[in-house]
Amino acid sequence: MNHEQSRALYDRALSVMPGGVNSSVRAVRPYPFFVQKGDGGHVVDADGNRYIDFVMGYGPLLLGHDMPEQVQSAVQQRAAEGPMYGAPTEVEVELAEFVTRHVPSVEMVRFVNSGTEATVSAVRLARGYTGRDKIVVMQSGYHGAQESTLVEGEGDHTAPSSPGIPESFAEHTLTVPFNDPDAARDVFDEHGDDIAAVLTEPILGNYGIVHPIDGYHETLRGLCNDHGSLLIFDEVITGFRVGGLQCAQGKFDIEPDITTFGKIVGGGFPVGAIGGKSEIIEQFTPAGDVFQSGTFSGHPVTMAAGLETLRYAAEHDVYDHVNGLGERMRSGLQDILEDQAPEYTVVGTDSMFKVVFTRDGPDTFEGHCEAGCQQRPECPRYDHCPKDGGDVKQAETERWERLFWPAMKERGVFLTANQFESQFICDAHTAEDVDDALEAYKEAI
Repeated sequence: MNHEQSRALYDRALSVMPGGVNSSVRAVRPYPFFVQKGDGGHVVDADGNRYIDFVMGYGPLLLGHDMPEQVQSAVQQRAAEGPMYGAPTEVEVELAEFVTRHVPSVEMVRFVNSGTEATVSAVRLARGYTGRDKIVVMQSGYHGAQESTLVEGEGDHTAPSSPGIPESFAEHTLTVPFNDPDAARDVFDEHGDDIAAVLTEPILGNYGIVHPIDGYHETLRGLCNDHGSLLIFDEVITGFRVGGLQCAQGKFDIEPDITTFGKIVGGGFPVGAIGGKSEIIEQFTPAGDVFQSGTFSGHPVTMAAGLETLRYAAEHDVYDHVNGLGERMRSGLQDILEDQAPEYTVVGTDSMFKVVFTRDGPDTFEGHCEAGCQQRPECPRYDHCPKDGGDVKQAETERWERLFWPAMKERGVFLTANQFESQFICDAHTAEDVDDALEAYKEAI
C-alpha cells in the first residue's frame, strides 16, 4: 500500500498538534493513516487505500458510516434549523424518553458531551448524594480522562497515573482487581462507611473485553446495598451494543443505581449521558444541589442522531445482524487459533470481538467456550484466560501492536491500535467482510 499522503499529513500535524493527533490512542507507529471518508463498513484513507473497518470510531457507529435515510434526514433537518440555541428542544425529551423506556435501571437522564464528562459527573453525583468521598474502581479499568479514576496501585495504596493530577485525588480512589469478589469484600470491610460508589464497566471494554465471572456483579450489588453505597455501571462502550436496547445491565440482569452512556446514544456525534433512579439523578442542579451544566449538552443534532439511530436499530433487526456476524467472527477466530496459536484467547460478546495474545493455554480446544471467552469454570482454558486488566497486560502486547496490527492493516483490515481496545461489528458489515477479515487473520497470525 502507498501511504505518501498520510505521511505528509502526519508531518504537517506534528507541527500544530501534540504528537500529531487529538487522541493519544491514534498515534500508531511509525505514523497513522489519515481517513478521507467512510463507506458502509469500510474506510478509505488519504491515499485511496480501502479497509474493512472494525474500529467503528471506537464504538459509536452501530450502523456504520452511511447513515440510513431516516437518520440522515433528522440530522440534516436539525442542522438546517440552526446549530444550537442555549434552550431546550423537543428532541432532547424524546431521546430521554427512549432511553428510560428501554434501559431497566434508568428513570431519568442528564445528557452531556462525552463519556468522560458522564463519568466525571456520575462520580460527583454519587459523592453529593451519599455525602462520602471514596470511590472504588477496577485496577486497569478506564473511565475517561478524569482525575478521580486515572490512578494506579492496589486497594488504598494508590497514586495518580498521570502527571498533573494532585496526590489528594488518588487518596479518595480505592482499586480492586476486576473479577475478585474477595478483594471487593476486603475493601468494603475496611472502608465501607466512606465509600460513595463502586464504578465499573459491566464488561471490561478497554482491556481486552473481559467478561465478569459468575456472581461478580451480584457481589458488588450486595456490598453496595449493605453499605449504603451506589453501584455505577460505565456503559459508555457497552450501552446499546451489548444486550441490545437494554444494554449490558439487561443482559446480566443487574440494576445499577447510576449508568453512564456515550458513543452509540449519540449516533456517532459527541455525547455522554448519566441515567439512573429519579431520586438520585434529581440531585443534579437545578432540581438538586450537585452542580452539573454544559453549553453544548443536549445538542439538537446529536440528540436527533442518537434518537433516530436507536429507533432504526429497534425497527430493523440490527442487533440480530451484528450479533450474528460477531459470533461468526469469533467462531472463525477460534478455528484459526486452534490450528495456529492455541495459547491465544478469543474474547467478546454480541458485536464485540478481540484476540488477546495470551502466553499460556492448553493445546486442545475441547470443551472450550465457543465464540468467545465466557469465564466458565468448567472450561479447560478457564485458568489461562484473562480475568482482569492485569492479565491482559501480561499478554504479548508488543507483538500485537508492532507486528500483528501493521500486518492486518497491509491486508486491508483496520483494527483498534493496540491489544486492549475492542473491535466492533456494524450493521453495514457483511458476511463477506467477516470472511475476508478471517483470511487476513489467518495470514497475519
